[in-house]
Amino acid sequence: MSILLKAFTILPLTLLLAWSTNASAETALVGEALYTSDKAPDSMLYDKPQKVIEGVWSAIGATSPSRYENSGHNNNLSFVITTEGVLVVNAGGNYLLAKALHDEIKKITTQPVKYVVLENGQGHAMLGSSYWQEQGATVIAHEQALHEIEENSYAILASMKKTLKEKSANTKVVKPNKTFKDKMVINMGGVRFELLNLGPAHSPGDIIVWLPQKSLVISGDMAFHQRMLPLFEHTDTAAWINTWDKFAALNAKYVIPGHGGPTDMKQVTLYTKDYLVFLRQQMAKLLDKGGTLQDAYEIDQSAYAHLPTSEFLAKRNAGQVFQSMEFE
Repeated sequence: MSILLKAFTILPLTLLLAWSTNASAETALVGEALYTSDKAPDSMLYDKPQKVIEGVWSAIGATSPSRYENSGHNNNLSFVITTEGVLVVNAGGNYLLAKALHDEIKKITTQPVKYVVLENGQGHAMLGSSYWQEQGATVIAHEQALHEIEENSYAILASMKKTLKEKSANTKVVKPNKTFKDKMVINMGGVRFELLNLGPAHSPGDIIVWLPQKSLVISGDMAFHQRMLPLFEHTDTAAWINTWDKFAALNAKYVIPGHGGPTDMKQVTLYTKDYLVFLRQQMAKLLDKGGTLQDAYEIDQSAYAHLPTSEFLAKRNAGQVFQSMEFE
């Protein structure tokens, strides 16, 4: 399973949201800088945690695929501090990366990490789980994510070791301590966490973490905005669009996506739901005219060409949607 992601320069949230609305992804890192820049060269983390709102922090990963240079930190590692403990979203892509995140958490709070929630069963979400379990944290995932871990984790681990070499030290596959199907609620330190599976989205076992009191959602791979979203063979784009309506109904003020900086619903809608609708509309037209897979590769995606990873995802995404819609 390929895991492709992105980078973002963190600003205070008020400035960040203004930037997101006015400039969107057009000023995101591009070219060689996308793959070689490291904002925290003294750490396994691509970038150190940044405060999003009171009590909520996120270490924003690189936009690029997992590489030796970014130490596998190519997704967002977020955490919420309460008066009774810390909840972390995503275990990290390896043991040492998880430890590096924990080292930063301990600089901010003395509260222990009690829960680690996996946004799905992909490597950058789950391969650091053993570190957190050693610290006494409870690792939680969706039941479909557990299935993905059981089916694919050893191949993902082998690939990660090949890429990260000595940085993969101590990493091993473990299962989450708890799973759920539709919803799990955690109340800790006066904060309500709702772990929700709203339906099919990017990959099996995708969940979101909703903090209703803060009007903030840690969306995982439900939502993208500063990199082109990838479509896998198992991604059902029609179902993802339907699931999106439940996600939008939360009416979140703040969104921490799986990749890229904190933003709002307008931006993630533009680059997730609207992009999926665009692809499906274009493929429907092609199929009505008897178009071919080659025609699908050539549809005009220039409106999204500024997004990091579009250079190797745009055609693949178009092909995936065309082939799936042939049999709908």
